[in-house]
Amino acid sequence: MTRAFDAIVIGAGQAGPSMAARLAAAGRRVAIIERHLVGGACVNTGCTPTKAMVASAYAAHLARRAGDYGIETGPVSIDMAAVKARKDAIAGNSRRNNEVWLEGLHGVTLIRGHARFVGPHEVEVAGETLSAPQIFLNVGGRAATPAMPGLDTIPYLTNSSLLDLDVVPRSLVVIGGSYIGLEFAQIFRRLGAQVTVVEMGPRIVAREDEETSDAIRAFLEDEGVRFRLNAECISFEKRGDDIAAGVSCTSGAPVEIGSHVLLAVGRRPNTDDLGLEAAGVALDQRGYVVVDDQLRTSVDGIWALGDCNGRGAFTHTAYNDFEIVAANLLDGDDRRVGDRFPVYALYTDPPLGRIGMTEAQARAAGIPYKTATRPMTRVGRAVEKGETKGFMKAVVDARTDLILGAAVLGVGGDEAVHGLLYAMQGSVTADAIRRTTPIHPTVAELFPTLMGNLRLAGR
Repeated sequence: MTRAFDAIVIGAGQAGPSMAARLAAAGRRVAIIERHLVGGACVNTGCTPTKAMVASAYAAHLARRAGDYGIETGPVSIDMAAVKARKDAIAGNSRRNNEVWLEGLHGVTLIRGHARFVGPHEVEVAGETLSAPQIFLNVGGRAATPAMPGLDTIPYLTNSSLLDLDVVPRSLVVIGGSYIGLEFAQIFRRLGAQVTVVEMGPRIVAREDEETSDAIRAFLEDEGVRFRLNAECISFEKRGDDIAAGVSCTSGAPVEIGSHVLLAVGRRPNTDDLGLEAAGVALDQRGYVVVDDQLRTSVDGIWALGDCNGRGAFTHTAYNDFEIVAANLLDGDDRRVGDRFPVYALYTDPPLGRIGMTEAQARAAGIPYKTATRPMTRVGRAVEKGETKGFMKAVVDARTDLILGAAVLGVGGDEAVHGLLYAMQGSVTADAIRRTTPIHPTVAELFPTLMGNLRLAGR
């Protein structure tokens, strides 16, 4: 017996519930299937819980710095169980709100279980076969665990399992010097752990320009985070209650000893156990669903949204995937993934807000460009808050005066950078920004000054 729907959504992460709601509002009968937790990675193991922990770590850091502001405090201690309880309460409340909303939607049936394709438009879940002419994949991703010698002999942590800790690690070795690894490195250093970041490359966050990588490393080192770069042959072994991480660096000790190890070396899509071969859905070599610019897969009537399609690895890109598909299907629009600019943040303190091209990317593309950099020590708001680390930088097309990209590494950078994002989306020139009159005192008020300092690259 097969139960028929107008549409099936597999996965209740960021894009799935919104897709189900729009389809139901258009009069379609929709099944949304979730095998684990409603809300997906963002609500349960990503944005929501980690940013709650960032807030706790920031409070501890600020309390230690209270004397800088003329405030007297006593010794700062960490109640990790309370930190975890606060984080769990925030994430749990968000998840419950999502569940209540989904379960109350007219025309939407929430089904718990693991969906597997048994045909191009049929899936099996909890012993039942469901069919629909339209199916939307929103299955997300998980931490990658590449083969490393000895990894199977130690109790390592991932970005998900690390959230279960209710004690501060004595010493945390973070494998991977990119976005997830650095956020956790600073969190646990501020909570009192000794932290070492082990990175195979010659610098951290290699996707960024070198000056950005260097600045982030510098302020994390100021807080006591240690870095081991050029770690060419990472391996592990148990040593009593501790774990030895072999790094084989060109300098320094050959191993790092930690009470805990966090593996933060990338993500992989949750596409390996969906039976996609039964539907004929094509995957690329890394396991991501192959999609076109409107997120259609190789099978007519099947779309892939969010982390599983390899076209973005963020909550905001997943939600934009929903907006693109819904607009094209239901609104008669013609929206495409290629219309959006790359935009993301690194939630260290200070945070990095990034949009568009880096200077290295503009150079590699052969685009004649202008650039300008302004240190946060020249931003009044940063000085007043006592948070002056970092800088802001813009890269502008020398031919059109349009913004190619920008980085704001500094207090409020993750928020302020949106002003330049909107300028890019609206094709506002650097000269137009230079002529604006922003509010004082703010971080974004330096954007006109920044644009006024643009110089051709190499001059």
